[in-house]
Amino acid sequence: MPHPTPPPKMKTGIPEFDLILQGGLPVGRLHLLEGEPGTGKTTIALQLLLQGRADGRRGLYVTLSEDADELKASAASHGWSFDGIGIFDLIPLEAQTGRQQSILFPSEIELGETMRLIIERIEAEDPELVVIDSLSELRLLAQDRLSYRRQILVLKQFLQGRRCTTLVLDDLTDREGVKDLHSLMHGVVTLQQMERSYGAARRRLRIAKIRGAEYQSGWHDFAITTGNVLVFPSLIAEQHKADFEPSLAQSGLQELDSLMGGGLARGTVTMLLGPSGVGKSSIALQYVMAAVNRGEHAAYFSFDEGFATLTQRSSALGMDTERAVRDKRLGWTRANPSRLSPGEFVWQVRREVEDRKARIVVIDSLNSYLSTMPEESALVLQMHELLTYLNNQGVVTLLILAQQGIIGDIQNPVDLSFMSDTVVLLRFFEAAGEVRKAISVVKKRTGVHELSIREFRLFPDGMQVGPRLMDFRGILTGVPEYDGSAEPLLREQRGTDTQSG
Repeated sequence: MPHPTPPPKMKTGIPEFDLILQGGLPVGRLHLLEGEPGTGKTTIALQLLLQGRADGRRGLYVTLSEDADELKASAASHGWSFDGIGIFDLIPLEAQTGRQQSILFPSEIELGETMRLIIERIEAEDPELVVIDSLSELRLLAQDRLSYRRQILVLKQFLQGRRCTTLVLDDLTDREGVKDLHSLMHGVVTLQQMERSYGAARRRLRIAKIRGAEYQSGWHDFAITTGNVLVFPSLIAEQHKADFEPSLAQSGLQELDSLMGGGLARGTVTMLLGPSGVGKSSIALQYVMAAVNRGEHAAYFSFDEGFATLTQRSSALGMDTERAVRDKRLGWTRANPSRLSPGEFVWQVRREVEDRKARIVVIDSLNSYLSTMPEESALVLQMHELLTYLNNQGVVTLLILAQQGIIGDIQNPVDLSFMSDTVVLLRFFEAAGEVRKAISVVKKRTGVHELSIREFRLFPDGMQVGPRLMDFRGILTGVPEYDGSAEPLLREQRGTDTQSG
């Protein structure tokens, strides 16, 4: 016996939402969009109607909560128009004073009569796409749940008989009643808004079910901006594998590349670990600008500093990052965690890699990313998935993690070394009456590396990595013991030593 052919799908007007739905909403079916007030149900429904109009489908918006003027004002705030889309309002009489198209006061009629009016209007306009806003108003008219369920079943059969795609909205005022309706729906989409202790609220959605169709499960962050609903599909790293040539990305500084065993392997993660101001960001910039000079695209995501600070600091090291950004060879993003959701951040990284072909990505710093979104419970897991994705794409990833303390007892705020293929440790140490910097590689999975500890300094014309510090013991403690000559130290002073994180 042949399998029934699945129904075709229609686009929602939100490309990334269609990606999660793997093509869109099944045509000719009844779908539920549920969420508390303010989660974005009406905006998503409007996007669906606008896409339907663009595709040549007749649309009808049936509203029991907002009148036509309110709906048009909501659409106008996004720059949208209801031209060519029908509106049928069944709202209280006193809310429509002076309007002849006012019909009934819902609390004075029975649910069956309201359903009859909706069906008659649908028969008269013969739409291919209907939005009903909202089921909570219809539920108030029902004397009991059984009669309410029966009326919704009648409406479903009527709409499916006309091959009409229908989206019904519900604000979850009666959660038990909503659960009863899930079995009648072909698809169920749940919206959620999460308030933070500080910053913008985070919105997310999930597909609870779509009968007979594949979709991407789990929660997906989304945002509503003027004129757009932006959905950020959750990342599944194993679905994004690319062929790339194994090679080493070099820094353009011979001594640093020697310390790293020739360079950083493509498709690996390097963590730059050390106290604030020791030079982690400057080393990351060294690799970024070397990639740019090779003709590759690089991406820098900063949670800590603004672009003006970055350009000032890079100029002090002889690096023209401002020109690289202007020439679109370097993608620089100021990430604001109080306004940014984890899903949106991952999507921004993906766009740099997939659209602009970034070969090196810097995240500066993990401390800010993890500490400024304390309400998020799966940030480390999301970061692990992102890093796996970047590895699969052959990207060289640099993570910056600031340790707590300056000299002596230095502690990690969080242990993320398991995510890294290479760990570069930077330290301050005291010698010859000065505070100096040391660099060493303590881990590299993809090849050999130097086991030595070297001094390095930041000068106006760039970075200098010195010879091995053979005459010192205890450098990584911050207070080394000196038992030799001072020759191994970098003595050449080519300008003011630059302090940088």
